[in-house]
Amino acid sequence: MHTLVARTMAILVLTLAFWTSALAQDPRPPEGVRLALTYTPGTRPAVLVLPVDGADGDSVRRILERDLDFDDRVTLISLDATAARALLPRPGGEIDFGRLAPFGATAIVEPRLTPAGLTMRVYDVGARKLAREAEFTLPVDVYGPGWRMALHGVSDELGLWIFGERGAAQTRVLYTGGDGQIWMIDSDGANARRLTSVELALSPSWRPDGSGFAFAGVSAGRWRLGVSGLAAGSTRWLSAIQPRGIAITPAFAPDGRSIVYAHGDEGGTSLWLASASDEGTPRRLTAPRSGDNTGPSFDPAGRRLVFTSGRAGRPDLYLMDADGTNPQPLTTSSLALRSDNTSPDWSPDGVRVVYQAQIGGSFQIATLALRDRSVRQHTSDGENEDPSWAPDSRHVVFSSTRTGARQLWIVDTESGRLRQLTRAAGARLADWSPVLIR
Repeated sequence: MHTLVARTMAILVLTLAFWTSALAQDPRPPEGVRLALTYTPGTRPAVLVLPVDGADGDSVRRILERDLDFDDRVTLISLDATAARALLPRPGGEIDFGRLAPFGATAIVEPRLTPAGLTMRVYDVGARKLAREAEFTLPVDVYGPGWRMALHGVSDELGLWIFGERGAAQTRVLYTGGDGQIWMIDSDGANARRLTSVELALSPSWRPDGSGFAFAGVSAGRWRLGVSGLAAGSTRWLSAIQPRGIAITPAFAPDGRSIVYAHGDEGGTSLWLASASDEGTPRRLTAPRSGDNTGPSFDPAGRRLVFTSGRAGRPDLYLMDADGTNPQPLTTSSLALRSDNTSPDWSPDGVRVVYQAQIGGSFQIATLALRDRSVRQHTSDGENEDPSWAPDSRHVVFSSTRTGARQLWIVDTESGRLRQLTRAAGARLADWSPVLIR
């Protein structure tokens, strides 16, 4: 993430690559390449998005502005369409930086619709020059899910240009809705749609390539594990899973070839490893009668797992190797205070684990830094559970009762900013997708 040195003013001179009028299908610079922007350290650079001409221009601008705002790395300068349109350059003319200076912008974003898609220009106001230009193709189904996702991808490219790291707008969130089925929603809260129609569907887990998901479900009166694509009605049940007891909390390995899940019966709940293609026999990872073990999550390399275990008397977080060896506690609950720690999710950058911690009698979202085991609490109102990382390792989606009905919310773990994602009551058990490159 973009880290600024705490002093009054500085010019961040970083590697600057200028591409002008470059038409590319995938115009990404190498990771870490940034634009040289001048702004006050300790603050977020201010960005102004200019209006977009054309029938769909207002929608394009709204989506880009909302994505940049939700990204939490810039301060968005909001101007109404009339005021902003007065700042547009004349046809064939250049940006008038003198007129833009009073608004305090660090960068000016100028989108232009073209027959093929969208031309994006970013201007460095301090240097008074064009910093980057590229063209992006857009699907022809304007306002369709593919069109909106393509625009989210453009927003993420802006984050890459400015900070050297993509945003997480071009993503979706899976969750269990109030109807007990799996739903999917865009990262900005648009296009919620149901994906399953079974007796009960819980705990969705994305495939690492974003092409589908696994989930725990009930079919014909018994618990099973399902694997599905993103088209409704594409569920396939894994036949190798134990026919008795419960099968819950599946998690794909990073290579997508196997799934770790929890299976429970009279002897307790253990973690098992199964083939995602339904080949072979599942293999037990945790020892029999070692308490209830649930909620596995892989590290980015697929070598270790974090999970919840009650083997010491209260639910706590544990680490172990992916083959089930070398288990060790990561947190320590208090029996007297009933401070359970559950539902872990390993961050995509491998640095932190997010989980729900019982604090003062209610569950709150917390993160634990694996390097020094330091803990930060990120919520305080209502019951907050089932956290899942965004691919930027900064934002977390979770379920919350802070407004009364259970909904999905997103917290920026750096600033603490919160926003509501879903509007239909009962949303829970979310899983944030990888970046969904179209």
